[in-house]
Amino acid sequence: MTPDLYLSYPSAFLIGLLGSTHCLAMCGGISASLSMALPVGKGFRMRQSLLLLAYNFGRIGSYALIAALIALLSTTAANQWAPLGMVLRSGAGLLLIAMGLSMGQWWQGIRYVERIGAPLWARLSPLSRRILPINHAGQALALGALWGWLPCGLVYSTLGWAALQPSVGSAALTMVFFGLGTLPSMLGAGYAASWINGLKSNQRFRKFTGVLLILFGLWTLPLLALIGH
Repeated sequence: MTPDLYLSYPSAFLIGLLGSTHCLAMCGGISASLSMALPVGKGFRMRQSLLLLAYNFGRIGSYALIAALIALLSTTAANQWAPLGMVLRSGAGLLLIAMGLSMGQWWQGIRYVERIGAPLWARLSPLSRRILPINHAGQALALGALWGWLPCGLVYSTLGWAALQPSVGSAALTMVFFGLGTLPSMLGAGYAASWINGLKSNQRFRKFTGVLLILFGLWTLPLLALIGH
């Protein structure tokens, strides 16, 4: 495992952790609704935890699948056209910068990127109605797997970075670590943790995470990366 590859996994986890307030806005409501749909009684916490974990593992599994599909194309194309690696790296850096600007509420241009996945989501989202209401972990897993395809600027930003990985497996694993980074906030939303939900409206936290994501993006850009090396 090369040093760059080794460092990418904790970095992907950190991006997910920092961008988790965006995940709360996009997917947090689903986590909360899974809990509210359960009847309170004996074994409530166990059933709640099982559904929340199944939903989030389904979501993370879809992230890994999407990354694997993209890596299949990007690694093959990069072998045939060497400059593609620099193009992908530039795109990944710019997407992270755009996501940071959105998180800090300075510019919402990332919404135009999110529209790319809208046609596919329009076909997938009606399938979720066939799964509802959620009564067991299998349904929660399937719902999470569907929801992983929701157009999301933070996911797209990290997918651009995952496409730079040298293999399909490492690209998928990058997105697994990203998904694990979003897990604390998503589970917190499911357990109705007020301090987690408060992060969505905390301006200082949003600006802080926005700046860090911008720095990640700048570090990813090829020119600055070469200077750093």
